[in-house]
Amino acid sequence: MTEETQVAVEAEDAPGPLAGAVTGAAYGVLFLLGVVLGVVGGFEHAWYAGQVPVGAIAWLAALFAVPYAMGRLMGGKLGALVPAVGWLLMSFLLATPQRAGDLAIAGNSAGYWYLYGGAVAVAAAVVVTRSTGSWLLRSYGRP
Repeated sequence: MTEETQVAVEAEDAPGPLAGAVTGAAYGVLFLLGVVLGVVGGFEHAWYAGQVPVGAIAWLAALFAVPYAMGRLMGGKLGALVPAVGWLLMSFLLATPQRAGDLAIAGNSAGYWYLYGGAVAVAAAVVVTRSTGSWLLRSYGRP
């Protein structure tokens, strides 16, 4: 391989000028996904079947699956961490009493399962996610 061919191959493998913007936008959307999970979960976690908080327990599965899937799609732990941080910020904000004395996530069994179990679920999703490289920056049609 000549030097000119080597330079041409390296230029083709380099990410384009918009790669950073696309990656940043993707992580921004993942953060917003975590915020949406926190808002919806904060208001919908308190479904009971008898004395069992089935809504909160179902949210634990979702709170593991979504960050794990996003981490796998983005090719690294950061892809799992960003929605997890969005969820954590929104959920713990909804669990703090406001001026009027209201809060969305109460201090009952469903609230504890949702907050503390959810924190464990998103942390576990980040820990078990493998880093393989971003699908956004991968060139199609190349091995």
